Amino acid sequence: MKSTNSVKNIDSIYKEITAREAYGKKMLELAQQHENLVVLVPDSMRTNCTIDFMRQFPERFFNFGIAEQNTMSIAAGMALEGLIPFVSGFATFLSMRACEQVRTDICYGNLPVKIVATHSGTSSGGGTTHCAIEDIAIMRSFPNMTVMAPSDSRTTGSAVGAALNVPGPVYIRIGRGLEPLVYDDDVDFTIGKAIKVREGSDISFIACGLCVYHAKKAADRLSAEGISASVLDMHTIKPLDVESVIRAAKQAKGVITVEDHNVIGGLGSAVAECLQDHAVAVPFKRLGIPDVFVDNGSAAVLHKHYGFDEEALYAEAKSMLAASVS
Repeated sequence: MKSTNSVKNIDSIYKEITAREAYGKKMLELAQQHENLVVLVPDSMRTNCTIDFMRQFPERFFNFGIAEQNTMSIAAGMALEGLIPFVSGFATFLSMRACEQVRTDICYGNLPVKIVATHSGTSSGGGTTHCAIEDIAIMRSFPNMTVMAPSDSRTTGSAVGAALNVPGPVYIRIGRGLEPLVYDDDVDFTIGKAIKVREGSDISFIACGLCVYHAKKAADRLSAEGISASVLDMHTIKPLDVESVIRAAKQAKGVITVEDHNVIGGLGSAVAECLQDHAVAVPFKRLGIPDVFVDNGSAAVLHKHYGFDEEALYAEAKSMLAASVS
């Protein structure tokens, strides 16, 4: 049954909302256009901002309690019946507690289940148990899975909309707080195609998620000193934009990847694999969470602590360029 409630166009309010809220509002918009779209949650409608969807489309909203495995398996069954299920919850639990169900029930059958994982990386502030620093590595290892990490609320809306056109499963990781906007206006968002945030020829930053903002700020600071740094928003980790990675590596004196994720298995690993597969030799550094369980603290504190905030990117770029001329 289609709701007659109107949905305010969210383009004008991205600056005022979090990525989670952008997801919730986008779902209301999409639900009016796609009557087979349903939302499933493991008792997380408030934290992932789908409570308005529950109120406006109660017959298309399903809460299974704190049971991520069951939620994923039921989503697979709904997809087999012609529905388009969006499952949303905490990234750490959707990617690990329900790992087998995602792999076997959803990916094995290449089913159109869309997983929107909130509180990703260090954004939850909940310590080791609630920080999802392994989810990209897990999800990109599954055949048929598309993996995205949009940078702000604006691209979150674009990613959710684009996911509908993918015939198979999609994993979208977003944060928790009021992520700073990377883009003031709409951008051309295409799955598998990186967005060139900034042109540059000395250093190439390749980032995903909220770390795109760190890279953009570091590039601005370098530019003030006459250093040309490019920034690629690699919002899709799988399929990776191989062409853009190779171009960024060949035009610069060094490549730095940055992500709010373990440096093992995430964006940095994907880029390293790409460069190796295509025999592109360039100074290269992966920044993110080292091979440790994270400490307690806010995302800003942890990004600084583990060395992948704006200051760390700036310093790493300077060091890499200094080494290139020594």
